[in-house]
Amino acid sequence: MSGNKARLDAISAVINYKPISEPLNFADTPTRDLFASNVFSTAVMKQRLPKPVYKSIIATIQKGAPLDTSTADIVAAAMKDWAIEKGATHYAHVFYPLTGLTAEKHDGFLSPNGDGSAIAEFTGEQLIQGEPDGSSFPTGGIRPTFEARGYTAWDVTSPAYILENANGTTLCIPTAFVSWTGEALDKKTPLLRSMKALNSQAQRVLKLFGDADGSLVTATAGPEQEYFLIDRNFYMARPDLMTAGRTLFGAAPAKGQQFDDHYFGAIPERVLACMLETERELYKLGVPVKTRHNEVAPGQYEVAPVYENANVATDHQQLLMITLKRVAEKYGMACITHEKPFAGVNGSGKHVNFSFGSPTLGNLLDPGDTPHENARFLVFCAAVIRAVDKYAKLLRSVIAHAGNDHRLGANEAPPAIISIFLGDQLSDVFEQIKAGGAKSSKAMSTLNIGVDTLPALPKHSGDRNRTSPFAFTGNKFEFRAVGSSQSIATPLTVLNTIVAESIDYMATRLEGADELEPAIQKLLQEIMMEHGRIIFNGDGYSEAWHKEAEEVRGLANLRTSVAAIPEFGSEEAVTLFGKYNVLSPREVESRVEVKLEQYAMAVTVEARLTAKIAKTMIFPAAIRYQSELATTCANLKAVGYTFDTNTLDRVTELVRSLQDSTAELDTVLAHEGDSVHEEAEHALAKLIPAMNAVRGYADALENIVADDLWPLPSYQEMLYIK
Repeated sequence: MSGNKARLDAISAVINYKPISEPLNFADTPTRDLFASNVFSTAVMKQRLPKPVYKSIIATIQKGAPLDTSTADIVAAAMKDWAIEKGATHYAHVFYPLTGLTAEKHDGFLSPNGDGSAIAEFTGEQLIQGEPDGSSFPTGGIRPTFEARGYTAWDVTSPAYILENANGTTLCIPTAFVSWTGEALDKKTPLLRSMKALNSQAQRVLKLFGDADGSLVTATAGPEQEYFLIDRNFYMARPDLMTAGRTLFGAAPAKGQQFDDHYFGAIPERVLACMLETERELYKLGVPVKTRHNEVAPGQYEVAPVYENANVATDHQQLLMITLKRVAEKYGMACITHEKPFAGVNGSGKHVNFSFGSPTLGNLLDPGDTPHENARFLVFCAAVIRAVDKYAKLLRSVIAHAGNDHRLGANEAPPAIISIFLGDQLSDVFEQIKAGGAKSSKAMSTLNIGVDTLPALPKHSGDRNRTSPFAFTGNKFEFRAVGSSQSIATPLTVLNTIVAESIDYMATRLEGADELEPAIQKLLQEIMMEHGRIIFNGDGYSEAWHKEAEEVRGLANLRTSVAAIPEFGSEEAVTLFGKYNVLSPREVESRVEVKLEQYAMAVTVEARLTAKIAKTMIFPAAIRYQSELATTCANLKAVGYTFDTNTLDRVTELVRSLQDSTAELDTVLAHEGDSVHEEAEHALAKLIPAMNAVRGYADALENIVADDLWPLPSYQEMLYIK
């Protein structure tokens, strides 16, 4: 393709790309020595803190004991000395507001000494509490502009770390963010509250089984991150990608992903170099990344960590996204985490693998070799089944946002209908329970490939199902519907809370029983009779399933964010969150308000961009080509040639339609609603169809207008030129 000058310059820059720094000396420091080298870990604390202080901190981290704030000065001094040894000049309270992004407030260690010199100071008070503005972040009305005070509170359970920059380092301290009134303005605080609720209820069941040894039960998470990498020159030439995170225009390339040749293919050299440095930086921060590979769509990739404490995993996930974007720039690329940056190819998700357990008992969702005999596992698994069925609408609401609407149910991600995939073995066990009692479990078999030189492979007792929103995958559940740009904090908060409620229900029933085993069997049978409808092992993409789910099973199908988000504020949800002290009614209401507002704002920004790009970039290119065609027709007619004007007629028709549809988009953009819900409804019902109409005409023109006139880098260029 030829392309206009801006596109040619971008292509030339890609072809002639040279790294901006020397290659890493990756053999210089072994990975084992690199891992967590920039983390104020428990190992570092053990070395630097007095034994009583260390034991106190460990009791808080590992057993959930109340934080002894009297030790804060000692911890702060040790943390400061460690950070300064690593070149730190500032410390930052890092928090996670309702934007879904990471926020930081930096303060210097140095303080004037009164004699013209300065000393490095960092007190326990400074460690424990910071004071950012509490009204400049989304609050859903909790903090009006004139009431600005907010606090950050040290989260001792998530380790502090050093963030490196070419010109220095910063000590970063994960914190919760609350208002002056004590209400949560962030995503971490409700998550920590929900983890406390899960532990409290799980201990009751463990006590029934004689396993209550005081060890803290924590939720664990392992979020898989999908993302796109494209050359930064293309990215900077696309105002839609830069501002909205996705392409609002773009005709489908001749080759998309139909050959399935990108998935797990050889990783391009520049991309692999970027991945390797990203992993190196993440290792320093203690982020346990494990897997990397090409994903299905061209230009799409995945990184996945191993499982860890859900709170730490959430903080690490935010660090992972930041690091991906930062390192990608160094290699001349842009990392895109939007759920659907390119129409017509697979979008990106963030599969959140969820379980819970304790250091002494291990994973409580591990079925073992004979799950039908593992009563403790069956109780906890049944609690999850009941929770997902009872609170399916709430679970759907936490993955609802404008970006994910482009992805869910698009034959690349689970449908909007929440269901559980259990696999053959567990489905069989729970069906036996439903029928009166489980007597056996399907065992693993051996897969003989038929080639003597290849080993026989252990064959799992059940297959996987990529169309399920919530799938059991051996010893955990995988929440596959979370969007790639999302914080995993709120999905985990809801999972913890609904599972805690189910465990509470089951523990209450079992604690009053005369005999435990018959009571368990009766309770499990009742749960399967009432909630077994949520289990579905088939094709979630099929029309037959959608019909069965709604008409036969009575499962909700909340197709859009506008339908799903209000479920977070339903009476049932408010009661649930209040019962376990996870969110107050006002905190719930604020989050519904923020999510609806963010949806409306996201679509409105896209609509404004669509109108501007259509009017200032695509329309001028189209009328120039129209003029060229008209001039050619006139010249040929002047010398006596008969000329077919089909192309000119088609371009003229599309230009007129583009102009008219853009004017219509401008009209619907002028709307002002009386509430955020009305604005969100308008965005869904009016703005999106109007945007799609403009795009339809523009994409048709892209396939006709001379390539040297087209102003935007094409899908072919962005996805295939590495």
